[in-house]
Amino acid sequence: MDANFKTPETLQAAIEFFADPANCHAYMVQMRWPDGVVTCPICNQANPRYLTNQRRFECRKKHPRRQFSVKVGTIFEDSPIPLKSWLLAVWMITNCKNGISSYELARAIGVTQKTAWFMNHRIRLAMQDDGGGTLGGHVEVDETYIGGKARNMNKAQRQKALSGRGFKNAWAGKVAVLGLLERHPEKGKSRIRTKPIDSIRTYRLHTEVTENVEDGSTVYTDALASYSKLDLYYQHKVIDHAEKYVDGVVHTNGLENYWSLLKRAIRGTYVSVEPFHLFRYLDEQAFRFNERTDDDATRFSKTLSHVVGRRVTYEQLIGHPQ
Repeated sequence: MDANFKTPETLQAAIEFFADPANCHAYMVQMRWPDGVVTCPICNQANPRYLTNQRRFECRKKHPRRQFSVKVGTIFEDSPIPLKSWLLAVWMITNCKNGISSYELARAIGVTQKTAWFMNHRIRLAMQDDGGGTLGGHVEVDETYIGGKARNMNKAQRQKALSGRGFKNAWAGKVAVLGLLERHPEKGKSRIRTKPIDSIRTYRLHTEVTENVEDGSTVYTDALASYSKLDLYYQHKVIDHAEKYVDGVVHTNGLENYWSLLKRAIRGTYVSVEPFHLFRYLDEQAFRFNERTDDDATRFSKTLSHVVGRRVTYEQLIGHPQ
């Protein structure tokens, strides 16, 4: 229990290391309680008894659920899947540049596609950004649309999607996504935030920008009319794509590049994403982008450091009424 394990640096090393259940347990203890003091997730009592044969802990206070494993209170809770499979799944989804589909994960670790789909979404929850303050300096703002093309739909879906007229009809069946990219500061790296939005009207876009960008920052957008009043709070620079895409430092090419990465992952790996779950896939891709300069081991460790206190049930994922 006192061993200090180093995170494996490659997938092959991770497979070999986590093949031993004792290593999985000890590594998770190290990640969950880095100060070495194990505490009960129910009452926060420190230094519980360790039951070696069960690889579980038992709180010294008397209360319901005195015994607990390293899974309790994490995204792994109540899962019969062994830790070795969970840890390999975390490794793959955090380090595969375009993500890993539930079918591919199911084949890799030997579970059903339904189970792999559930695992993927639980891991995406650990990859979710904490919100960490506002963006500042030079920030690009742009929107895109995620969804299937009408020509690829069957007749009934196409008629439903294309019903109506005007601008909204052009994007029928798609979900608008707003992106904010803080350009790299000196000796730093760019950061991205993305979020599905229900409208691209002025009040909706302004609300998101003001909540996420510091006043006085320089904001770069395209010529969409909904951005026209941002100069009340920011130094607003506009690039009209009908004329050109770059005018010195005035452009949104950083976000355009990110959109291509996002859509490549969705179209190439996941093929189809339900609007109800889109924000989870956005969190996944944003995590990999923001941590792109880290090595595989560091991304893996950062994800595991956020598994505690985050949990989603299958009923919540499928929208089942509670």
